Amino acid sequence: MVKTSAPAHSTALAAGIACYLIWGFVPLAFQVIGKLGVGSWEMLAHRIVWSAPTALIFVLLARQWRQAVGVFRRPKVLGWLAVSAALITANWVIFIWAVTSGRVLETSLGYYINPLVNMACGALLFRERIDRIGQAAIGLAVVGVLLQTAALGHLPLVSLALAFSFGGYGVVRKQVAADAQTGLFIECLILSLPSLALILWLESAGAGHFTASPETTAWLLASGPITAAPLVLFAWAARRLPLSAIGFLQFIAPTISFFIGVSQGEAFTPLRAVSFVFIWGGAAVFAYGAWRRSRRLAQVAA
Repeated sequence: MVKTSAPAHSTALAAGIACYLIWGFVPLAFQVIGKLGVGSWEMLAHRIVWSAPTALIFVLLARQWRQAVGVFRRPKVLGWLAVSAALITANWVIFIWAVTSGRVLETSLGYYINPLVNMACGALLFRERIDRIGQAAIGLAVVGVLLQTAALGHLPLVSLALAFSFGGYGVVRKQVAADAQTGLFIECLILSLPSLALILWLESAGAGHFTASPETTAWLLASGPITAAPLVLFAWAARRLPLSAIGFLQFIAPTISFFIGVSQGEAFTPLRAVSFVFIWGGAAVFAYGAWRRSRRLAQVAA
């Protein structure tokens, strides 16, 4: 963790809040694009293609161009980034399909679960110890998922797929010896060729929407910065904020998504409400645990 002055801490906090606010309201942007007739796969392709120049700008601003070029001389790093690119693609397409199909509440549940999935992955893959607070948080989340299963009549597959794909993405990126901006840019480059091929094929077949109207063109172009900017803001803020702050901030986005889903009239039965109470309980316990660990680290450092 980088030590920062009070003004720098405030700037980092603002960046962290901005990143999660963008993520929270992103469902509305993709719903607008969906109403313009754009399908999930076409939306994904444009999201990837227009993320690449945005990511390149951040690489240049961070003066990481040499690092980005160097990745192509390191097959192992390039291989890990190809795996992370596949995982983030799965996450993005599931998310786009869900929010344009009236399943915003399920995406909200997935991103509430995600921090707890990260905790479990840390224990299983990196032998990180889970204390009693962490065990309680995971236990509450498991009960919430079981109740959600009963409320839906089936496993909340969308929620679990989002949580585990993004959790897997985090695990893989942990293995990559490249900064966030560089990694995102290389991932976008890897994915851009097939994405561009899909866009060109759709346009040549008359099924594409990029030139359907100025409004559609503008929204599809905006999907790139909407994707890349919060990822870079998050990476920048995470290096400068204490773990406790990140622990609280990461629940902003799914909370916004939750209220969007409810306001749009998605089914919210009493049993489903109870399931969210357990999920919120797990999230609160997780945030408390992160705050307590952060205080202990601060005391040790002092």
